[in-house]
Amino acid sequence: MARRIALAAQGFGASQPVAPNAGHLRRMMDRLQLHQIDSVNVLTRAHYLPALSRLGPYDRAVLDRLAWGPKRERRFFEYWAHEASLLPFDIHPLLRWRMAHADRGEAGWAGMRRYAGEARAEAMAMLERIRSDGPMAASDFESHKGQSGWWEWSDTKRALEWLFWAGHITTSTRRRGFERVYDLPERVIPAAVLAIPTPDEADAHRALIERAARAHGIATEKELRDYFRQSPGQARPAIETLAEDGILIPVAVEGARHAWLHRDARRPRRIDARALLAPFDPLIWERDRTERLFGFRYRIEIYVPAEKRVHGYYVLPFLLGDRLVARVDLKADRAASLLHVRWVNWEPEAPAHSGDALAVELKAMADWLGLSGVRGSES
Repeated sequence: MARRIALAAQGFGASQPVAPNAGHLRRMMDRLQLHQIDSVNVLTRAHYLPALSRLGPYDRAVLDRLAWGPKRERRFFEYWAHEASLLPFDIHPLLRWRMAHADRGEAGWAGMRRYAGEARAEAMAMLERIRSDGPMAASDFESHKGQSGWWEWSDTKRALEWLFWAGHITTSTRRRGFERVYDLPERVIPAAVLAIPTPDEADAHRALIERAARAHGIATEKELRDYFRQSPGQARPAIETLAEDGILIPVAVEGARHAWLHRDARRPRRIDARALLAPFDPLIWERDRTERLFGFRYRIEIYVPAEKRVHGYYVLPFLLGDRLVARVDLKADRAASLLHVRWVNWEPEAPAHSGDALAVELKAMADWLGLSGVRGSES
């Protein structure tokens, strides 16, 4: 039952729309609360995949407009939530405490925190440059020239990222290569959102935990606070208050000493789902929870040397019904216009029709990616 509750809370099991549109994407984001962003593009960017898994093939340009389009069309913003994330606007006030912590040098990576103190003037000068000259990426600053690569951060990039963490700037758009372009929040985020009063920090933590509980359906304390990366000291008082109000109900689940059920969580008798899941899908990003709910030990092996990988480079779990039945290592071979299935590893109890179901899902993914076919490997 816990597995079905979790799947229903994440939007699985419902019939998919014939033609997913912006409204479907917004409602899905309201359910999940965020899409994690990741730089790896061996298949497609990770933030595109959760919608495909739940809604079926949709127009990625619609999501781009909601995230980075003209101000009048935007509904999402970027910030550090679970990790780098796309979030609906109404979460902005609930994360201002994190921005304030970063502004004081109490949040963010160590290499960035100096810009809250001794190097603050340098960062503020860059902020004024953006204010006067308009949206800028790190590569637009002369001090960044000669730097390349996702992880090769210059002092310029560190200063910009501190400004981003601290809420002084936000993402205006993404350039080719997925480079972040920064701008002032008031030129990107609607004035009505920025005008929402900043809640007390304790109230913000309570609201975030409640949203995490809705997205989980059923979860442990660790899983609830992991969703928005809250500390035990921030999460526990929120959980206690929500429990006192009857919003969170204590329950026992196999494999966990204590768990919490959101009072509005659906408890379906059956889940009929079929989806390939991104490694950063919120259903499975907490690996211990994935193992407890599905009996499926999953680790991403991108950073593991090739000779030590067990299942492959970019492996997507395959959800069928209410079970994870396979691991599928995929690559979009754009030069050949093929979805390359490099490896499929089936779970021992995968049902007999799993191969046919996976073939349908792979064909749908190839079509969605604009590829002409699937080149497969069955194991």
